[in-house]
Amino acid sequence: MSAQRVSVLMGGASSEREVSLRSGQAVGAALEQAGYAVTLVECGHDPATLISDLRASRPDVVFNALHGRFGEDGCVQGILNLLGLPYTHSGLLASAAAMDKAFARRLFAVAGLPVAEGQVVHRGEPAPLPRPYVVKPLNEGSSVGVHIVRDGDGTDPLTEWPFEGDEVLVEAFIPGRELTVAVMGDRALGVLEITSERGFYDYSAKYAPGGSRHIMPAPLPPEDTAEAGRLALAAHRALGCRGVSRADLRYDDTRPGEAPRLVLLEVNTQPGMTATSLVPDIAAHAGITFPELVRWMVENARCDA
Repeated sequence: MSAQRVSVLMGGASSEREVSLRSGQAVGAALEQAGYAVTLVECGHDPATLISDLRASRPDVVFNALHGRFGEDGCVQGILNLLGLPYTHSGLLASAAAMDKAFARRLFAVAGLPVAEGQVVHRGEPAPLPRPYVVKPLNEGSSVGVHIVRDGDGTDPLTEWPFEGDEVLVEAFIPGRELTVAVMGDRALGVLEITSERGFYDYSAKYAPGGSRHIMPAPLPPEDTAEAGRLALAAHRALGCRGVSRADLRYDDTRPGEAPRLVLLEVNTQPGMTATSLVPDIAAHAGITFPELVRWMVENARCDA
């Protein structure tokens, strides 16, 4: 499709609002550099205000730079479908499926993709796995609220329950290295390794300057690089994603005498677009500049309606 006017949605009502604002500013500048007329639309809690702002800006395409709940879970996608506005990233169904970690892992398992052992736990239930294990809110992004419970830890989030709602996902902790793969349409762009002095790629490590180090390309054997790309693309397709997504994996090379294994953690349908974000780094190594990346996303925007 040929677009001239692009409205960039940013901010939102989730715990990732500040990151989304930074993504939106970066995307807006890149789209202007790519030749589009750009309107930045700062979103809040009120869908009626969003609809009014979109009708006022009259975009050809909406670039969805929202993260977390409301922007990444199918809600905004449903509004844009009703308005008949093409938008970037995945549609309503894929967005909702990916955001629900328990549901997504079931889809991955059905597709034959490797996932960590785990199950949903209700408030008051004991941990179903031996330590170390990982506790995750079912529908947050950017590692918000994720806890790793190790031997010797004095606290247990399942006992203290610092979560909204009555359910969380508990998964076996997979040792090894943190990998992420960007998918663009029908191809994996590359595999990046993330290291952090924090020992865990948490929210601060993701977005604070110097919080993490990106190693691109990830130093892996060629066959493992190819397999990581295959898993990311298969996960993208299992969820029904479109546009750009990012798959997070663990690469367990800690078992003496055994071959390394790759384990799929999750797929991000709205990957970050800030100065420290992963997808722009991977795309740049593949020879795709940031303005070229966002232009491709706009030109491949769709509406499910």
